Amino acid sequence: MITWPAWLRLGLVLPLLGVNAFVLKRVLVQFAPFPGLFLTAALIAFLLDLPCRWLARRGLSRSVAMTAVVLLTLGLLVLAAVTLVPLLIEQLSQLISASPALLTAAEQWINQSQAWAVSHGLPADFGDPSSDLVSQISRVATQLSRRLLSILGATVGTTINVVIVLVLAVFLLLGADSITAGLAQWLPERWRDLVTSTLEGTFRGYFAGQVVLALILSGGQLLVFSALQIPYGVLFAVLIGFTTLIPYASALTIVFVSAILAVQDLGTAVELLIAAILVGQVVDQVIQPRLMGSIVGLQPAWLLIALPIGSRLGHIFGVGDLLGLLLAVPVASCIKTLADAARSDLKPSESHPALPVP
Repeated sequence: MITWPAWLRLGLVLPLLGVNAFVLKRVLVQFAPFPGLFLTAALIAFLLDLPCRWLARRGLSRSVAMTAVVLLTLGLLVLAAVTLVPLLIEQLSQLISASPALLTAAEQWINQSQAWAVSHGLPADFGDPSSDLVSQISRVATQLSRRLLSILGATVGTTINVVIVLVLAVFLLLGADSITAGLAQWLPERWRDLVTSTLEGTFRGYFAGQVVLALILSGGQLLVFSALQIPYGVLFAVLIGFTTLIPYASALTIVFVSAILAVQDLGTAVELLIAAILVGQVVDQVIQPRLMGSIVGLQPAWLLIALPIGSRLGHIFGVGDLLGLLLAVPVASCIKTLADAARSDLKPSESHPALPVP
């Protein structure tokens, strides 16, 4: 039997992958937004399956465990919709209403900074671009306040999508084992166990850890911001906690919300910045190592590379930039694990074809 060199196999596989990716893109775009909704439902089913398994190990039957988890989840969602969502909407409305004044103050601060730079002989040719940017943002904020009907329509559409995702997640949860076993039958037998265990362990561990960390961080920030009486504290706490799901995004969010408050009150912005950093460090240094460990197994440089690639692929395949960002890290971790396994499988003998290593 002729054994083809590894470089030749890789050269033949890459064009085929490109053609398959192009065909897959054309198919998925035609069915948008359902591929994104399906992936979101699958992630939710992954997360709900964790407490179901935990309750099953405590002696409950699978059906009772799933019923308890689904009812508890729905109860928490209703509680959040009744208590938290109105606060978020109120503070978001206040922030939008205050945005013209904040933008005017930001423009004045930019002009003062430019005057200071000119008086000290420093280059300061940023007045016009910054003024244009402020005016554009102000125009967008004004238009948002006038398009209530469009926002209402978008809210209705979002509500329908949420209902579809939740119902689909429940059905995926009910048939999780059979669906996984059926999809695994399409894989080569010698890779079947490795692929399923890698996907299951990485996705469940990563997303479960990230969701718990996001909830803990949001709760901690909410308590601290409320104690400090930070303006828009609930909105900023939830925003910082939500962006924790994407690596390094929470740090950018902290800087962003601090900059918003700095225009209004520098002292308050410094308080928020210090409080957010302290709470984040407690979560990162004390809770995260015990909760997640080394599930991802990627270097920070590879994480930074995976995030924009995931966002771009999510946009290309019609599942959304945000979902692409959320999936980028666990997918990259799974690819690394499988590539390492393929490389180790290739070293002892090249008498059988192996998976291509990127």
